[in-house]
Amino acid sequence: MGEREKSGYIGTSVPRREDKRLLLGQGQFIADLTLPGMLHVAFVRSTVPHARIKSVDLARAAAAPGVRFVISGIDLAKELPPKLERDHPLSQVWRETIPHKIFQPREPLLAWDKVRHVGEAVAAIVADSHYLAEDAVDLAVVDYELLPPVVDPEAALRPDSALLHERYGTNALVEFSITKGDAERVFESHPRTLKRRIYHHRYGAVPMECRGVAAAYDARADAVTIWSSTQVVHRVRSEAALILGLPEARVRCLALDVGGGFGVKCHIYGEDLLLPYLARRIGRPVRWIEDRREHLQAACHSRDQVHEAEIAFDDTGKILALRDSLIMDCGAWNPIGIGIPGNTACHIMGPYKIDNFSVHARAVATNKTPNAPYRGAGRQEAVLVMERLMDLVARELGMEPTAVRRRNLITPAEMPYSVGIPYRDGQPIVYDSGDYPLALDKALEAIGGLDEFRRRQREARSNGRYLGLGLGLYTEGTGVGPFEGATVRIEPGGKISVGSGACPQGQGMETIYSQITADLWKVKPDDVVVSLADTAVIPMGFGTIASRSTVNVSSAIYVASERLRSKVLAIAANMLECAAADLELRDGRISVLGSPGASVSLADVERASRPGWNHQRPKGVDAGLEETYYWEPPTVTWSYAVHAVIVEVDVPLGHVKLEQYAIAHDCGVVVNPKLADGQVMGGTVQGIGGALFEEYSYDAEGQLHTGSLADYLMPTASDVPSFKLVHLESPSRLTPLGVKGLGEGGAIAPPVAIANAVCDALAPFGVEFNATPIKPEDIFRALRRAA
Repeated sequence: MGEREKSGYIGTSVPRREDKRLLLGQGQFIADLTLPGMLHVAFVRSTVPHARIKSVDLARAAAAPGVRFVISGIDLAKELPPKLERDHPLSQVWRETIPHKIFQPREPLLAWDKVRHVGEAVAAIVADSHYLAEDAVDLAVVDYELLPPVVDPEAALRPDSALLHERYGTNALVEFSITKGDAERVFESHPRTLKRRIYHHRYGAVPMECRGVAAAYDARADAVTIWSSTQVVHRVRSEAALILGLPEARVRCLALDVGGGFGVKCHIYGEDLLLPYLARRIGRPVRWIEDRREHLQAACHSRDQVHEAEIAFDDTGKILALRDSLIMDCGAWNPIGIGIPGNTACHIMGPYKIDNFSVHARAVATNKTPNAPYRGAGRQEAVLVMERLMDLVARELGMEPTAVRRRNLITPAEMPYSVGIPYRDGQPIVYDSGDYPLALDKALEAIGGLDEFRRRQREARSNGRYLGLGLGLYTEGTGVGPFEGATVRIEPGGKISVGSGACPQGQGMETIYSQITADLWKVKPDDVVVSLADTAVIPMGFGTIASRSTVNVSSAIYVASERLRSKVLAIAANMLECAAADLELRDGRISVLGSPGASVSLADVERASRPGWNHQRPKGVDAGLEETYYWEPPTVTWSYAVHAVIVEVDVPLGHVKLEQYAIAHDCGVVVNPKLADGQVMGGTVQGIGGALFEEYSYDAEGQLHTGSLADYLMPTASDVPSFKLVHLESPSRLTPLGVKGLGEGGAIAPPVAIANAVCDALAPFGVEFNATPIKPEDIFRALRRAA
């Protein structure tokens, strides 16, 4: 199709087509699904963080009213011998050039030898109703041999620590180092350095809809259908087929409407695989719906990294070297291997020119819920480190924090910019496009300008009020591989069908993909039928994670459409007795250039393409109008943003009020500005929650103290300011339509932007906040210590 033509729909705020069914109550979520003869599953979950399972007595549970089937992890292990290790795919470059070790134990469907965190499932109860199953859970008796709980990841590295996975001889499940230049030499020779311990705490996605799975077995076909509120239907299908010993062709997985995922639903849980096993074992459909208490205990948590970071700089604020040693508390298991600490390491340098860099990363097992991606997946931690250090350098030199940043920002003239280290996909990190100084300018303009704020700040301080300005700048690798596919088909009647393995959870994918397809085919979005999150739609798919779906699916739609259009034009040319080069697409028809009256519709061409005696295909053109293409990105595209926030701190109470919040964001070509705004603002609200409110808190015995929404505090409307958004567009060189990823961006910078703002507000007291969340009691204690 050549260069992207000026769009009719790309760049337009087309209303979300998904909203009508959702607003009218016509959506269908996993908890709405009812199957004939369906039974309900509940789980017996561990109440202790670390113990050997001596026995599980389910006799009383099995005899309870309405109970149809019970099974413990011990009995399940006899029927399905556990697979102890999970594959940990690494690029060849990482394997050969990055010093590393990785252990990736596979979580059992039900714990059978040990429990490793509170909330781990040890048995399943199947009953006529959810309530009867829950009642029977209380009748199960589990005999544990208690083991020492491992709660502190740094203590877990000591030789005398108890081990979660004894076969490895260590609690360090991941370890690697990345270097650039010679950071050690710089630190040895340069007098201007500072070092801080920086901690990003544990919190999680907590979507509106918890997890859920249903499954049905077809004995005639020896086939299983799985419904899961997942972000990765094809991966669920593959794992289930492996567990059940079935060919993938006999396993179908689909996700209905999903009420939020944000990463917590992006990998395979034991429930995803146990439910289809139970359906086949019992011979009746089964369903499990996670409640909120289960979700907070058993669905993966995120973040939780401690960094010992050190920076070297000169008298002008130029950064000379950065080195960091990080430990991630990965909880009891390591679901995605090197992914999160790898993300952190790759993003620490952000938009700055740093010639000498060294990072040593470890992921350490503890008796907590496993740690897995949540909207940002390691980037928040990286940005917290880099952006706190930038403010600390500015304070050390008596400079304006914006000036230190400008001194080190990569300029547009340097694009594409080679960072000098590899990304997780093994390819060298090269920022493909962008204007970082302009984004900083735009964000500051949106809050009224730096000079005007400093004037207001001085005036407020003279009146006993404390205002602060915080910045958070970041770059974000988006659209990671290995692939995503799209099938484009011309339907009878002329509508265009698009199918993909992407799995929406509220992003508006049906709308976005219909806009893209409508532009490519010169039709209206209403003429595009979009089918997603169903393994029956397309043979292979990777799923929706890591700000990758629009980048990769749009590219797959583009190439598939380009190939299919060649076939459509060839058939139309045969029908109109002209050359294909003389034809154009317009309003759902194929017309002769300069003679719009000489045309055929897409419906006409579809009929002409069918097999049979009366087809109108030219010689050598196969029947049917369908094309599938799998886009394999060469590497990631690089989005970026600047967050600027003004806060007021109530010193006596320690309360932080967000007064203004501005975001300058660049995700390449913006397909739908209104949906892009929603993504950025929604992510920013989640980041505000991480900065000030949300926290998974464990005691020294490994018990979760924030196991309900009465204890796990989330932001409400009264905590959120109005946002000022500025979209910049620097099209990516790596994608046909110039798009970059967007979904995670808003959530990355708020924790550090707010931390910097609070520190700026309280600068007269000389306090620092290098750990999240920043709670009123933290501010109160810091001020009291300073006094």
